[in-house]
Amino acid sequence: MQIYQHLTGCASCPMNRRQFLGAGCAAGALLAAPLPLWAAPEGGKMRIRIVYSLHAQEQNRPDWPNKGFNFTPVIDRINRTLAKECEGFEFVPTLATGPEDAQRILEVDKSVGGIGGYVVFQMNCWNRVVQTLATSGKPVLYADFQFGGSGGFLVYTAGLLRAKSPNVGFVASSRMEDVVAAVKCFDVVRKGGSTAEFVAATTQARLARTPQCGKLACKPDDLKALSTQDCLRRMKESKILAVRSQESGPAEPIMGIPMEKVSFAEVNDAWKAADKDESRAVADRWQNGAASVKDVSRETLETSAAMYLGMKAVLKKHNANAITVNCLGGFYGGHIHAYPCLGFHELCNEGLIGACECDVRSTATMVAITAMTQGRPGFISDPVIDTAKRQIIYAHCVASKKAFGPQGATNPFHILTHSEDRQGASVRSILPLGYMTTTLEIQPVRKEMLFHQGKAVANDPDDRACRTKLCAEPVGDIEKLFTEWDRWGWHRVTFYGDIKEPVFALVDAMGWKIVQEA
Repeated sequence: MQIYQHLTGCASCPMNRRQFLGAGCAAGALLAAPLPLWAAPEGGKMRIRIVYSLHAQEQNRPDWPNKGFNFTPVIDRINRTLAKECEGFEFVPTLATGPEDAQRILEVDKSVGGIGGYVVFQMNCWNRVVQTLATSGKPVLYADFQFGGSGGFLVYTAGLLRAKSPNVGFVASSRMEDVVAAVKCFDVVRKGGSTAEFVAATTQARLARTPQCGKLACKPDDLKALSTQDCLRRMKESKILAVRSQESGPAEPIMGIPMEKVSFAEVNDAWKAADKDESRAVADRWQNGAASVKDVSRETLETSAAMYLGMKAVLKKHNANAITVNCLGGFYGGHIHAYPCLGFHELCNEGLIGACECDVRSTATMVAITAMTQGRPGFISDPVIDTAKRQIIYAHCVASKKAFGPQGATNPFHILTHSEDRQGASVRSILPLGYMTTTLEIQPVRKEMLFHQGKAVANDPDDRACRTKLCAEPVGDIEKLFTEWDRWGWHRVTFYGDIKEPVFALVDAMGWKIVQEA
C-alpha cells in the first residue's frame, strides 16, 4: 500500500506502508488530529479517500490492462481532475492491493477520524478492496477503470447489488465527466443526508447521463436455424475435449454434449508432430490474409500454425468437434509451447469449436448454438459495460473472421500479441456492424441459460485489455445488465443473428430456464 500526498498542498508527504501504519498518523502525517465525520482541517471541505485497487503502479504480471502498464499517469490524471472539478472536497489518494490493505485503511481512518467517504477505483480485475471498505458504513463510490478492472468491477458490483449494500453507489463510464458527477453526490452526505440518499443520487446521476436507446433496426440476416430436435441430435453427436491439466479420461457430459479430458502432453505432442511444411503454409495464409501483423515474429506464426494443426489432429483422433484449452496455465506452466489463439480462430472459421481457458460452459454454449445456426461461431468474451455510450463491449483475444459461418463473408482481421502478456499471437477481428447479436451463457447445475441481445455498433481499437472488442447497444435495460455477473462469472458467448425464438425453444425442450439479463 502506498499513500499519496494531499492534492490540496498540505504539508504531509508520501508515506510507505511501514510509515503509514507505524507512525500512528501523528501531527504532520497524512491524517492529522481526529475530526468530525466529514470535516477537513480547513475550509469546511469533506475529506474523501480515493483508493486505487490494483497490483502495483507499474503492472508486473499478465492481467488486464496488460503487463508493464504504468498506472501512474492515469492515477495522476484522475487526481488532478477531481481536485479541479470537485472543489467542495479534499481528496486523499491511496493504493491498496487487497483486503488486508483495505482493512488497515479502515483501522487507521477509524482511529484518526476525518474521512467522510471512499471512492474505490477498480484498476485491475480481481483485487478485493471495495468489499472491505463497504463495511465502513460510510458512503462508497465504486468506479471501473475500463479495460483494466472491468471483470472484478462487474462481478463485485453485482454481488453488492444482490446483498443490497446500503452505502455503495457505482459508476461505469469511459467519460470522466460522469465520474465527476458521481463524486459530487458526496455533497448529499456533506449536507446532512443519509448514505441511502447518496446511493440514490449516484443512481440518478448515472441514469441522467446514460444516452437514450438508439435505433435498434438491424441489417437483414438470412439465418436459417435448425429445428430443436435436429439441434439436440447434433449436440449429442458432438464431443468436447477439455484440456485443463495432465489428466486424461472420461468426463461428465455437459448440456447433453459428450465430453472427454485430454492431457496437455497429448496436445503438446501433436504440436511437435505437426508437419513443418504444412505449418509454414498455414502461417503464409495467415500472414497474407491479415490486414496487419504487429509485434509477432514469423517463428511465432509457424509455432501457432503447428498448434492449430496439432489440435485438429487431436480432434480427429478423438472423433470430436470442439476443444477448449487451459491456455495460460498450459503456456506459463511449460506444458504447451505455443498459444492456441490463432488455432482457435481457424477452427471456428471452419465450423469447428476452439474455445479459450478450458471454459467448458462457454464451449458447450458454442457447440449448441453453432449447431443451431448451422455453423455460426460463438465469440467468448470478457465484457465491459460503458454507460457513457450505452454499450456493452465484448472483449477477447480470439474471434472468428467468419461471423456468419464458414460459407459467409470474411471480415478483416489483424494479428497481434496476446494482450495481457504481450506474447504469442492472437487476433483482432473487425467484426461486422449493424446486425443483431445474441449473447448467451449456460449454468448446467441450475439448468439455466442466460440471455441478452444487442445491435453491433462498433469495434473498439483500445490497446488495453483483449484485442477484439465488439461494441453492442443492448436491447432492453442496460441497468439490469449489472446484476447477474456474480452468479454467472465474467464470460459470455456472442453469436450473430436474432436467435431468440430457437434458443427459447431449445431451453424449453431441455426443461431448463431462461434468465434474461437485460
